[in-house]
Amino acid sequence: MTAELTATLIMIALDLIAIAGLTSLYFHRHRRRDLVVAFLGVNIGVLAVSQVLATTEVGLGIGLGLFGVLSIIRLRSSEISQREVAYYFSALAIGLIAGLAPLGWEAAALIALIAVVMAVGDSPALLSRYRHQTMRIDRAIPDEGELRAVLESMLGGTVKSMIVQNVDLVDDTTVVDVRFRVGGAPSTPLDDRLPAGQRSAGALR
Repeated sequence: MTAELTATLIMIALDLIAIAGLTSLYFHRHRRRDLVVAFLGVNIGVLAVSQVLATTEVGLGIGLGLFGVLSIIRLRSSEISQREVAYYFSALAIGLIAGLAPLGWEAAALIALIAVVMAVGDSPALLSRYRHQTMRIDRAIPDEGELRAVLESMLGGTVKSMIVQNVDLVDDTTVVDVRFRVGGAPSTPLDDRLPAGQRSAGALR
């Protein structure tokens, strides 16, 4: 067995270990089998193509182009969350590093770094009280202060950011994209934020 073949097999083994750990982490936390298959397929596919391209003089340039093309195709094929985009790019990057980088501690360290960053960044303990939600309220609320108070009362937390997507005065509805922190006291009590005529326990309907 030549030294080159040995190095290739070691890099393939590193890739398999890393992608197995990454997909196991994702499935344990999010339980989406379809994306586990996608991450595995993308990683192994990029690894295989990168190994072939590594034998050519333009291997690196083509590899980076492949990275970009696959990213565009995947991101346009279906709607996925930003968290899943991060896992997808990590699977791509691990396959590309393992396929094109020469054997050495630098390549192994980069692969390990990607896996560790994803494990920490997607940890349930990290910013666990911050949430994002799109809500449809059965009231037309054009006033931002009143809307914030209503949202904080409904969500039981503190609204950090909100974007009103639609206020329908005919159907009496409001659609709002809200980012909030659960468990915290509302920034201002509901009755203090509502107009005087609406300050009652029945202000929400």
